[in-house]
Amino acid sequence: MRLLLSGGGTGGHVYPALTVIEALRDPRAAGLNLPPLRPGDLLWVGSRGGMEEGLVKQAGIEYVGLEAGGLRGMGLLVTARNAARIAGSVGKAGRVLAQFRPDVVFVTGGYVCVSVAVAAWLRHIPILVYLPDIVPGLAVRTLSRIATVIAVTSEESYHYLPRDKVVVSGYPVRRRIFSLGRAESRTALGLEPALKTLLVFGGSRGARSINRALVAGLRELLPVCQIVHISGRLDADWVEGAAKSLPDDLRSRYHPLPYLDDMPLALVAADLAVARAGAATLGEFPAAGLPAVLVPYPHAGQHQQANADYMAENGAALVLPDAELGEKLVPTVLELLNDDETLAAMSESTRAMARPDAAQVIAEQLWTLARRVQTEAGGEP
Repeated sequence: MRLLLSGGGTGGHVYPALTVIEALRDPRAAGLNLPPLRPGDLLWVGSRGGMEEGLVKQAGIEYVGLEAGGLRGMGLLVTARNAARIAGSVGKAGRVLAQFRPDVVFVTGGYVCVSVAVAAWLRHIPILVYLPDIVPGLAVRTLSRIATVIAVTSEESYHYLPRDKVVVSGYPVRRRIFSLGRAESRTALGLEPALKTLLVFGGSRGARSINRALVAGLRELLPVCQIVHISGRLDADWVEGAAKSLPDDLRSRYHPLPYLDDMPLALVAADLAVARAGAATLGEFPAAGLPAVLVPYPHAGQHQQANADYMAENGAALVLPDAELGEKLVPTVLELLNDDETLAAMSESTRAMARPDAAQVIAEQLWTLARRVQTEAGGEP
């Protein structure tokens, strides 16, 4: 199978695809009866200079960058310029497709994938679209009309997409998260093994409003828990400065980090998380059985609000509006950390939402599409 992927802009558009690739490269380890993806049969097309480029190259995947830009919430001039970039990238994507000759195209969202999917559709190449969030963004809504298969994280997405194309896969999560234990994860992060642990982060780029509310409440929170705070690199300096101002007995319980490569360790180590409600919340928190206080980013086209509401409806999270962080974050967190029964019930509800086979489901769908192409061509994938 020759596979071309496209997607970017946020971690929710990149990490699930990398997890699927891991299953395709080593299907036996993933429990799949499939041939491994051969070297040279994989190419990622992303946005030029996008956040996904480094992650993709780090995974040993060849990368091609195209021009792309957002359309939602932009001024008229910027929207027109970005629309022109996307349209111009269709031709460039077509040349990449003609040279690489994929059997199937796998896209996960972000504006760059529109050009790639349109170019694939014009060449009658099957397209699998993966929707990580509950509510599709503009790009996925557009592509749903030309997609061959649409894999989704939750049945809730049926309301927004052509149902006959939808396969409920779940959110692909790195296999390692299911095998980690809390004790070993806390040890690896230098945490006290028996102390309640709060994980606070704002996604791949951090969240200033969460950072400010947490730092303002450190002296109230640290007497009852230890905190792993992943602030993002933009806020790292002043967060570190706030840590130095804490009394010695509290400072030892506070672990600020600008970024953490090994997020599964932090997810498994924690008793409770405070976080945005990006797509990864729907997969990684259930995999770790991690209950949460979710603070949807108010400028994300309501995608995060829908994700947070879905988690709350399933008993896995409480939802806190961004505007109320300063007033409500500390009392909400303290109430949960001091209520073992509620925390345990939320953890159980969260874990019940996990779909450990999500990457395998998508991998099998990709091979099904590739085999169909090869059969029609009279060859083998």
